[in-house]
Amino acid sequence: MTNQRPLATYPEDDRLACFPYGVGHDAEGVCLLVQMGPHRILLDCGLADINALATDAKPPADLVLCSHAHSDHAQGLLALHKAFPQLPIYASEVTTQLLPLNWPELSPQEVPKFCNALPWRSPVEFRDGLVAELFPAGHLPGAAAFLLTYTTPRKTYRLLYTGDFFLSNSRLVEGLSIEALRSTHPDVLILEGSYGTARHPHRRQQENLLVERIDQAIANQYSVLLPVPNLGLGQEILMLLRSHHHFTGRNLDIWVDDTVAAGCDAYLELLAHFPTSVQNFARHQPLFWDERVRPRVRRLGAAAAHSLGQSPCIVLCNEMTDLSEYWHPNFNLQVVLQPERLKYPLKTDKSAASSVETYLLAQHGDCLGTTQLIHNLRPQHVVFVHGSPTYLSDLTGLEELQNRYHLHSPAAGTLVELPIGETFMQPAAPTETNYEGELTELGTVVTITLPEAIAADPRWQDFADTGLVEARWQGDELVLRGLTQRELLQAGSNARIPLNIDCCANCVHQRGQRCWNPASPLYGFKVTPEGYCPVFEPAEPTLDN
Repeated sequence: MTNQRPLATYPEDDRLACFPYGVGHDAEGVCLLVQMGPHRILLDCGLADINALATDAKPPADLVLCSHAHSDHAQGLLALHKAFPQLPIYASEVTTQLLPLNWPELSPQEVPKFCNALPWRSPVEFRDGLVAELFPAGHLPGAAAFLLTYTTPRKTYRLLYTGDFFLSNSRLVEGLSIEALRSTHPDVLILEGSYGTARHPHRRQQENLLVERIDQAIANQYSVLLPVPNLGLGQEILMLLRSHHHFTGRNLDIWVDDTVAAGCDAYLELLAHFPTSVQNFARHQPLFWDERVRPRVRRLGAAAAHSLGQSPCIVLCNEMTDLSEYWHPNFNLQVVLQPERLKYPLKTDKSAASSVETYLLAQHGDCLGTTQLIHNLRPQHVVFVHGSPTYLSDLTGLEELQNRYHLHSPAAGTLVELPIGETFMQPAAPTETNYEGELTELGTVVTITLPEAIAADPRWQDFADTGLVEARWQGDELVLRGLTQRELLQAGSNARIPLNIDCCANCVHQRGQRCWNPASPLYGFKVTPEGYCPVFEPAEPTLDN
C-alpha cells in the first residue's frame, strides 16, 4: 500500500471514488475511504493496525461513519480517535453503546465516548452539500446502512453503503427493509457479499435444524459446545433456545462464558431499542440470565467450569477461546458446533476428543437477497466488499448483474473511480469460471477429466484434500463434492457400529455425514453415526431380515 494519501481534495466537484484500506477478505477488516466532490468520508474502521491511515498529521477523512459494532468494522476506531481526537465519528445510538466491547482489556470507564449518535431515517447535513441518513440494516442490533447525498449546482449524487446487512428478521433484530430504501435511487451501491452466490433455506428452517441437532446430542447424553462471537450470534442462539418449543421447560443448563456474557449484559441495557416482540418477552421473564425458568441460563465462572460434563449441558464460549480449556475428565462426551465459514480457526490441541460439526444460522444476505436488493435500487455502480475473493468474484460473474450494472470487487489499496453518466456502458466480462471437461465410460467405471486450470482456484486445495469425491444428482445436474479427512475418519468409525443397529451410520440416506432423506427432520444437516430418526431405512439387510 502506498504511503501517499490515496484521495486528495480534488478541484472536481463531481468526482466520486473509493479507496479501500481493507475490504473484508477472509479475516481482514473493512475500511473504505469515499470521496464525493471535495468531501472525504471513512466508512468503518475494522483495521487491527491503523498505520496506513496515519501517514501524516492530517486526519485521513473529514468524518467517519461506523456501520455496526462488530470488530471487523470497528476495532480500529479507538486507535483512530487517539491519533486524531478532532476527527468526528458517527454511528447509530445502539452502536455507540456496543462499541466498547471491542476493547475488553479496558474497563468501560477507560473507553472514551468518542462516537456520536445519529437518529434513524433523519437526514443530517455534515458539510456544505453533504447529507447522511441512517437506515436499519438487520444483522446486529444498531447495524446501519448509510445513504450519502452530495448536491452540486448541476447534479445530486447518492451513494448507499450497507455495511453488513440481512433482509430476514432474526430473533433479536428486524431485517433490512427494501421498501424503505427503494425510493433512495443511489448512483453507487457498496455492499457486502459474504456468502457469494450461495442460497440458503428459510431462516426458520435454519433455526429448526440447529435446535434439532442440539436436541439430538443432549438426548444421546452429549454436551454441546458452541464457539461464537461476543456479539450477535451467541445472543441469537440463547434467545432461540429460550423460546423454542424443544427446550422451553427442559431441565437443562446453558452456560455462557465471560466475553459472550458481556455482550448479553450490553443488550439488556438496550431493550428499549429492540423489536416489540423481544420487549414483550422480557416483560414476562429475563431475556438471558434465569436460574428459575428452564432451561437455566448461567454465567460460566471458574467454579462452575469444574462441574461441566457431570450431566449434558450447552456451553457458549468466545470463538477465539482455546477449546482445550473445556476438555477435562468429566467432559469427554461432547459435540462442538461451529458456524459455517467460521472467521477464525478453532483453537484446540485436542480436537480429536470431540465431534466437530458445522451449522448454518445466517447473519448476512445470501445470493437471492443480494441480487434482490441490487435490482430494487438499480444503481449504476455496485462495489462488492466483505467476503473471500472467490465468493466476490462469483457475484461479479453473475450474468444478470453484468448486463445491468458496473461491477467492482477491489482489493485493498486499489482506487476505484465511480463516474456517473447519463447512459450505461456495458462492463467487461469477468474471467471465465466455467471449466469444460470430458466424460468417459469404461466398463463399470466412469471417468471425468477436467483441465489443469481448475487447480489454480484457491478452493481447489480444500476440494482435493483427500483425493476422494462424492457425487449426487441435483435435478438434472451432477454435483461433485470433495471429501475431507474428518469425514473419512468418521466413516471409519462408522464401521465399528453393528449393522443391526438402527442409526444414521447404517441408514441408506446418510452420505458425507449428512442426512439426504427429505422426509427426515434432519434433512440436509450433519448427523452423528449414533443418531436416529423415525424414517430410518437400512443401508443393507441386517441379520434380522
